[in-house]
Amino acid sequence: MNDTTFITTGDGCRLAYRLDGDVNKSVLVLSNSIGTTMHMWDDQIAALTLHFRVLRYDGRGHGKSDAPAGAYSLDRLGRDVVELLDALGIERAHFLGLSLGGFVGQWLGIYAPERIDQLILSNTSARLGPASEFDARIAALQTSPDMAAVAEAFLANWFPASMLEAKQSVVQPFRDMLLSTPPQGLAGNYAAVRDSDMRRTIALINRPTLVIAGTNDTVTLASHGEYIASTVPGARLVMMPAVHLPNVEHPDLYVRTVLDVLLEGEATA
Repeated sequence: MNDTTFITTGDGCRLAYRLDGDVNKSVLVLSNSIGTTMHMWDDQIAALTLHFRVLRYDGRGHGKSDAPAGAYSLDRLGRDVVELLDALGIERAHFLGLSLGGFVGQWLGIYAPERIDQLILSNTSARLGPASEFDARIAALQTSPDMAAVAEAFLANWFPASMLEAKQSVVQPFRDMLLSTPPQGLAGNYAAVRDSDMRRTIALINRPTLVIAGTNDTVTLASHGEYIASTVPGARLVMMPAVHLPNVEHPDLYVRTVLDVLLEGEATA
């Protein structure tokens, strides 16, 4: 199945998803950063599908998925993944989440570990604050959303200045994704991040876990990745010389790191 398809969650939200790869291979779920769609992983799919059946989805509020009004919760975002797995008859899967997707991955590791084989938490945090900053962003989106300005602010936090100044072609799809994100969808996801604090509960994660952090990340700092890796029992940490999207900045290194860990884990399972 190589086309975008949909499920409807228990609360009536339509979620877009896509499956790529051999139906007989184990499943790897990819979960996106805020402000992006499943296409943030496009350049990794060819390499990943050599070894896995890859399941991508647009988180609620993004892409082709619905964007319900109001605050979202991390609990709801996590349950979206569980409902997606249920709808597709997938008992267990590996999970790779970046940024907001990493928040979702932590939730799954805590509350639905029976559905997760190996967990990769990339460029994420157990807690991002202060809440007042997210409140201000939500208020701005509700009153006079300027998605062009929002997009440029995100890009400045996601990529090194050299990539932006050179107008590298890989940046434009991310600008397009940001510009297409519904303001109320972005606001709903801001609320989910604002209200999440897993600094203590991630100690309960018992799945094999890899943490990837960027040495130059100004959104989810390298120290945030170090904290997760030191708190999740047995977790491994890989630091990459990147800002917030190492899968774009260092695609070969990123996919090799992910595959090395997952294939090693499968070989020893």
